[in-house]
Amino acid sequence: MTDLSGVNLNRLVVFAAVVEAGSLTAAADRLGIAKTMVSTHMQRLEAEVGASLLVRTTRRVSVTEAGQAFYAASRQILSTAEDAISALAQGSGELRGTLRVATPIDYGTNVIAPMLVGLRRTHPELKVELVSADRMVDLVAESVDVAIRLGRLADSSYRAVKIGGFVKWLVASPEFISTWGKPTKPEALAKLPFVAMSALVKPLVVSIESRRGARRTVRFSAGFFADTSPTCRAATLAGGGVAFLTDFSIGDDVAEGRLVRLLPEWSGAPAGIHAVFPSARQPVPKVRVFIDALKAHLAGGVDVV
Repeated sequence: MTDLSGVNLNRLVVFAAVVEAGSLTAAADRLGIAKTMVSTHMQRLEAEVGASLLVRTTRRVSVTEAGQAFYAASRQILSTAEDAISALAQGSGELRGTLRVATPIDYGTNVIAPMLVGLRRTHPELKVELVSADRMVDLVAESVDVAIRLGRLADSSYRAVKIGGFVKWLVASPEFISTWGKPTKPEALAKLPFVAMSALVKPLVVSIESRRGARRTVRFSAGFFADTSPTCRAATLAGGGVAFLTDFSIGDDVAEGRLVRLLPEWSGAPAGIHAVFPSARQPVPKVRVFIDALKAHLAGGVDVV
């Protein structure tokens, strides 16, 4: 067993805050303590573990290779402690600790963030950290309790719970349609300007299927590229071109006339939305409550449980 007698475990909280916030000042603001205290904690922690964890510059800090490994281990220790506290509080119905959730940007903006606000009203002692990123987040390395994954799941050791589904629609703004016209068949799409998600493997290739089961692949020749879904939506609303976006991100835009569905009998293939969490443990109370609350939110019921 590792000897931790010479290490003040409270400093792990400070170290994790510095790594996640990116600077001593931001970590101090996050923790509600003085910057000098953060600096003192870090100096003493490095002395206690006998290694350099951070490289300090005027405005930011970077993490050394040893610091990266120590951060991953520290986060697991903190998560285990928070899970233990949460389990003890379960009997009273009060969730405590931190719930760290990772989600794609557009899903986090449109669905998860509003739902989490409601969850905290029910469980005010639960701290929430939302990590929004259009990339594959490593749950263990980044100490994420639960992540939302859209579409087909890659093979992994994570456990997964299906919470819903989505489709993608072809859309454009009314102004764009007035200039370029409205296509009447899939073959006409390739001639139109396209707003593409650059993070995709094939950003200019769109696969659609009809209600009758026919399938088409459209290859756009040119387009407007953006690296996040909200940016693609904004460019589409501004008349930048045709876009292929998720129904949950543009449903209100279509319903209120800001965007128009093109070829409404065609859409992307239905895909699943899953909550995934490390398989090394059973879903702890905070993760189980999050999943139940999200299911209720998507079903149009109460926001939280």
